Amino acid sequence: MANAASGMAVHDDCKLKFLELKAKRTHRFIVFKIEEKQKQVIVEKVGEPSQSYEDFAASLPADECRYAVYDFDFVTEENCQKSRIFFIAWSPDTSRVRSKMIYASSKDRFKRELDGIQVELQATDPTEMGLDVFKSRAN
Repeated sequence: MANAASGMAVHDDCKLKFLELKAKRTHRFIVFKIEEKQKQVIVEKVGEPSQSYEDFAASLPADECRYAVYDFDFVTEENCQKSRIFFIAWSPDTSRVRSKMIYASSKDRFKRELDGIQVELQATDPTEMGLDVFKSRAN
């Protein structure tokens, strides 16, 4: 268990699932949650490779903060199939202030545990992490 700057530990499962997504591509996305009582980041949900962006967006709660990783596939202008691993810090305006503070203070340390993140997004509502945003940031 690694210890984050805010005192949040990172459960080993977080790193294992991320490695599976990065190396084996066995997951489309992973949603992480901070368990405040246990003071650690845990895996809340894992998306199958067949699941879509809509499934991913639907798995983020409307009024609670989360971290998420999304494996975004796209085709370049040269017609090459590529993918980018996105890290999303989901912090909706309607979430509790304490929760926003804990997620914000733990983010950089948690992100360092996940080696291989290519693009980071900070989103407070679904429009800030729409597919158009992914496409524009992927290149």
